[in-house]
Amino acid sequence: MRIRTVAPRPLIVWAACLALWSVLGNPAPAAEPFRAGAATTNISPWIGLSVNGGMTDRTVEHVHDELHARAVVLDDGTARIAIVVCDSCATPREVVAEAKRRILAQSKIPADHVLISATHSHTCPTATPTFQSDPNPGYQRFYATRIADAVQQAVNNLAPAKIGWGVGRNDQQVHNRRWRMKPGTIPPDPFGRTTDRVKMNPAPGSADLIEPAGPIDPDVSVVSVQAKDGRPIALLANYSLHYVGGTGPGHISADYFGAFADRVQELLKADRLDPPFVAMMSNGTSGDINNINFRTPAAAKPPYAQIRAVADELAREAVRVAGSASYHDRVTLDARASDLSLGVRQPSTEDLSRAEAIVAKAKGPEMKTLEETYARDTLLLAKYPKQVDVTIQALRIGDLGIVAIPCEVFVEIGLELKAKSPLKPTFTIELANGYNGYLPTKEQHALGGYETWRARSSYLEVDAAAKITDKALELLKAVK
Repeated sequence: MRIRTVAPRPLIVWAACLALWSVLGNPAPAAEPFRAGAATTNISPWIGLSVNGGMTDRTVEHVHDELHARAVVLDDGTARIAIVVCDSCATPREVVAEAKRRILAQSKIPADHVLISATHSHTCPTATPTFQSDPNPGYQRFYATRIADAVQQAVNNLAPAKIGWGVGRNDQQVHNRRWRMKPGTIPPDPFGRTTDRVKMNPAPGSADLIEPAGPIDPDVSVVSVQAKDGRPIALLANYSLHYVGGTGPGHISADYFGAFADRVQELLKADRLDPPFVAMMSNGTSGDINNINFRTPAAAKPPYAQIRAVADELAREAVRVAGSASYHDRVTLDARASDLSLGVRQPSTEDLSRAEAIVAKAKGPEMKTLEETYARDTLLLAKYPKQVDVTIQALRIGDLGIVAIPCEVFVEIGLELKAKSPLKPTFTIELANGYNGYLPTKEQHALGGYETWRARSSYLEVDAAAKITDKALELLKAVK
C-alpha cells in the first residue's frame, strides 16, 4: 500500500513565499533605527602662538573664549558619518589627513565619511601658513589629535535618536563685500596693475560706491538631532558669512561661531545635559560676503558687541527652524569624496624678478607694505607644484545634501549648487577637508580685486570654480 504524504498547509505557504522571493529578488531592507552622538574637545592655544587672519603676524596674548572642535556622528545601522566644525581660520590638508588617519584607527569611520571644516574666525591660532603667519608644528599635532578625539567621544555617546532639518532666513547680516566703484577710485593692486574693476571692503557710506559685484545667500540651514524623548543632542547650522570680528587686541576668540553655539544652548535650555548638547555653526559660501553694510557709515561698537548681536539673531532663527522641523528615527546616510587635480596660477619669470627686487629692498624681516607682502608670497608660491589635489565631498542625510569644498567659496557657487542639486535642500560647508585659498568664479576673476590677487591665499586656476561645481554635482548624484 502506497502512503501519500501531504505537506502541512503552513509549509506549502512558506514554500510559495520562497519561490516568489526568488522571482522578485530581495526587497530593500527598511532603514535601521537611527543613532547619533555629539561631543566637543578644547583646541585653545597657549599664550605666544601665532594668530593668522591678517597681512602681518600677531601673537596670542589672551584667550577670551575657548576654541573647540565640535563633532556630531550619525549612524543609520549600515553607514556612519562624522561632521566636525573647528574654531580655526583654516585647516591645512596635512592636519586633516592626520586627523582622518586617527579617526579611522580609533573610530573605524573611513575618510570619505568624515567632514572636517574650519569656521574662519580670524582670531584663532595659525594652523596653515598664510601671508606672514606660520603654524607651530606642536599645535598642528595637538589640533589633529583633538579633532580625532572629538569624533571618538561622539561615537562613545551614540544613542537612539531622531533627526530633522530645514532652512530659515536672515538677510540682515550678510553683505557682498566686492563693490563696483566710480572710475578712477580703485587703487593699483599689489603688482602695480590698475586693472581691478571692483574693490573689496570699501569705506562704508563712500560716495564712490556704485553697486555690489555679486549677490548674497540669506539661508540659515539647520540640521537638528534629538534623543527619542526629545532631549537635544546636537544642532548643526550653516550661514554664508565670512566672520564678524570686533574682538580685543591679541585675543583668541571663536567669533560669532562660538557665541552662536552658546546662545543656542541657552535658548534650548540645554546646559548641563549628560551627554552634553553640542551646537555648531559651519561657514557656508562666504568668500565674498562680509558683515558690514557698506551703504551706510559704520557705527563704533564695543568689543564683542556685534559678535553677540549676530549670534543671537542666527541662534533664534536656527532654534525656530529646529522647532518646526519634521523628525525621522529611520534615515539612510551616504557619503562620497573625490580628489580633483587643479592647476596653480604660478608667477612668471618677470613676476619673480620684480618680487625679488621688492623683497631685497624691504626693511624686513617683516614686510610692511601690501606690495612687499605680496612680493614675499610670490616667491613662496613659486615653490608650489603646477597641479594640486583638491578634495570635494558630498554627504546625504535622508533627502538632505551637504557639499564640502576646501576653499573660501564665492556665494554664486553655493547658490548654483543649491539650485542644481538633486537633493533638496542642499547646503555647502566651505573650508572643509583642507585649504586651497579663495574660489572666485571665472567672471569674478575677470573683475579682479583682493580675492583674485595671486598669492598662497588665492592660487587655483581661473576655471577651478566650474570644475569644482561639476565635481560636487557629480558626487551629489552619486549619493542620491
